[in-house]
Amino acid sequence: MTCIRLSVLRGVCQIPAYVAHAKNFFQQENVDAELNVEPTAWMVPTKLISGESQFAVIPWTRVAAAEEKDTPLTLLCGSGFEEAAIVLRKGIQISEVKTVAVPLRGGMKDLTAMGLIESLGWKKVDLIRQPSGDGAIISFFGEGADAASMVEPYATMLEALGVGTIIRRTGDIWPGAPGCSLATTVDMKTKAPEIVRGVVRAFIRGAGFVHDSPEESAAIAYRYIGIHPRFIHQALLRNRPIVDAIRNREAMDSILLLMIKLGYLKRKPCDYMDLTFLDRELAALEHDHVLGASPTASSVRLQHL
Repeated sequence: MTCIRLSVLRGVCQIPAYVAHAKNFFQQENVDAELNVEPTAWMVPTKLISGESQFAVIPWTRVAAAEEKDTPLTLLCGSGFEEAAIVLRKGIQISEVKTVAVPLRGGMKDLTAMGLIESLGWKKVDLIRQPSGDGAIISFFGEGADAASMVEPYATMLEALGVGTIIRRTGDIWPGAPGCSLATTVDMKTKAPEIVRGVVRAFIRGAGFVHDSPEESAAIAYRYIGIHPRFIHQALLRNRPIVDAIRNREAMDSILLLMIKLGYLKRKPCDYMDLTFLDRELAALEHDHVLGASPTASSVRLQHL
């Protein structure tokens, strides 16, 4: 049994990892995985490079940006799919928005906000920068901002509680855009391919379980996300992880160009993913009838891409 540490965040995009751990999918691949819930995504690349974590489910944009910093990270498998949203505070009209709470630069919540601000006509809004997505939600909930960018299931939760309204999603500007994805270091991929294969396989099985059993998956995720399972289940009904999301090069290229425009990147990265493990494990799972030709196989894959 190989021991690894997997850094995760909190959101529907992370549920395949929660499920794979709870249902012993990692152990069935001879991998003893310890899940660490990190306070914020921007800290995770450092943990990967230092060896404190061997795998992570983080925004693909942070992996892409790491290439420019000579940080050898690689994307292995998709998960998050159009996962960020802009929520408008109750009682505020779209045309009246003056402040928008967003987390630190570089993640999909930030980039979704940047991409949507112009389309919403918010030409002079003040950005209330917070150190994490949690901070942006607290700022919004405490009426410190008129709107906020956040991921699911928090957007669904705030709407269900009557606190705000979802007015735009990532998919409104970048249809099919991926979000948090499974990543590791180039060194791990090169030196321990069998471990990588086992982790990817377990993660894909976790994504399949989420599609087949969203209610049970929501109950599992509750322990990590910390909000009532009914909100998580409701979010999963319209926003489930898709392992093929990171094949959407058109949306990803548009996001990378925005990052360059905003000064987050100097040039477009080109070598930040390796989908050979994903391809092989999807084929193997279908062959072994773990996913088979069932609706699960088509739902965890993004066929139209």
